[in-house]
Amino acid sequence: MNDTTAAERAGPHGSVSPLMAGTPLTEASYALVLVHGRGGSAEGMLPIAKAAKATDAALVAPVAVGNSWYPKRFLDPREQNEPWLSSALASVGAAVEQVRAAGIPSERIFLVGFSQGACLMLEYATMAAKSDVRFGGVAALAGGLIGDPLVARDDRGSLGGTPVLLACGNADSHIPEAIVRSSAEVFRQLDASVDLRIYPGIGHDIVGDEIDALTEMVNTLRGAQ
Repeated sequence: MNDTTAAERAGPHGSVSPLMAGTPLTEASYALVLVHGRGGSAEGMLPIAKAAKATDAALVAPVAVGNSWYPKRFLDPREQNEPWLSSALASVGAAVEQVRAAGIPSERIFLVGFSQGACLMLEYATMAAKSDVRFGGVAALAGGLIGDPLVARDDRGSLGGTPVLLACGNADSHIPEAIVRSSAEVFRQLDASVDLRIYPGIGHDIVGDEIDALTEMVNTLRGAQ
């Protein structure tokens, strides 16, 4: 029998614990799971939570080994991004489970990702939908669903009305507008409440309107206690 540890079985990212910040999980009434992009860091996601005024939230930010979740483009065939992709999805899932284990239910967990992290977080959300779950919110800043767009997806289940923000510039050289739009349609089919925002002339960046949308989502979640 192979005597590997659970971390080793989780793949390249499995041995790295998420960054914890904000209000302790045992004291917070809601949490943000923040997923950084390629070349970014968990620490670099914390200012987004601050800008969105999530000052009373527990902040959990998974950490990618080498600051990258997977090596190829998000539109490349999935097998070209393995085993990193499966390990990355497991890292996001582990962060969510850590929050749930502290007593914060899924409907009070807000998933936020930027760039590669947005792609990863969206993919995780479609996997979670198979168990018919509702999150407090999902926000993908400059990201889209992972995988070759010519290959048919097999998404099923329900997100039970989860608010989902997909926001991206139409001049983003990394994320095609068509992919963001098709991703929005997938989430509509998974019973999410989709807010699609495409910004003319904006590249691979976060703009003030996205922060305003995040702040509104945080305020709604906070008020739902």
